[in-house]
Amino acid sequence: MHIVIMGCGRVGSTLAHILEDNGHSVAIIDRDPQAFRRLRAGFRGKRVTGIGFDRDVLIEAGIETAGAYVSVSSGDNSNVISARVARETFGVENVVARIYDSRRAEVYQRLGIPTVATVRWTADQILRRILPEGAEPLWRDPTGTVILAEVVFHPHWIGTTLHRIEKAVGARVAFINRMGEALLPKADTVLQEGDILHVIAAENDMDRIHKVLSGTPEEED
Repeated sequence: MHIVIMGCGRVGSTLAHILEDNGHSVAIIDRDPQAFRRLRAGFRGKRVTGIGFDRDVLIEAGIETAGAYVSVSSGDNSNVISARVARETFGVENVVARIYDSRRAEVYQRLGIPTVATVRWTADQILRRILPEGAEPLWRDPTGTVILAEVVFHPHWIGTTLHRIEKAVGARVAFINRMGEALLPKADTVLQEGDILHVIAAENDMDRIHKVLSGTPEEED
């Protein structure tokens, strides 16, 4: 697949290298030609100097045959505008824009532009390492309403089926980490000692879910 990236900063250059290593063709756009110094010497992709929402620049980068477009420059507006041009003008369905202001995420989502709010994501990752388990989500949707979170459970839940757990908490068990491996649950999957439980639910419902799982099944039934 051909992929066009706008922004040759640390994120853009890293993405370009990973994508190329995975057999994709890559074109990367940046208004500063010095930014291409971040690309390794053996990079085989195309370097295009210009602005990512300029149609001629996008055409030079191969947008007309692109299967995906990624905008990861340092400007929120530039990222979203260029992503919209890629989708609405050139028909690229798979687009992603990086933003720093997570408050704008819901607006961009309504425009049909998937976004990655890097500041919020980075903060979440740091908090997960310095606060107790379950304090911060592993993932949240761009609107901030749905999260994937690790939840601690009372030992008395061991031996309980995930179907019963889902019924008790009113949410979906996304997966279990069992002995270092992710396990996609089935209705008859039984919670074992040492399992790490991950639930996907509305963020405003997580306090109740934590409360349910911190008690025993008998107390909650």
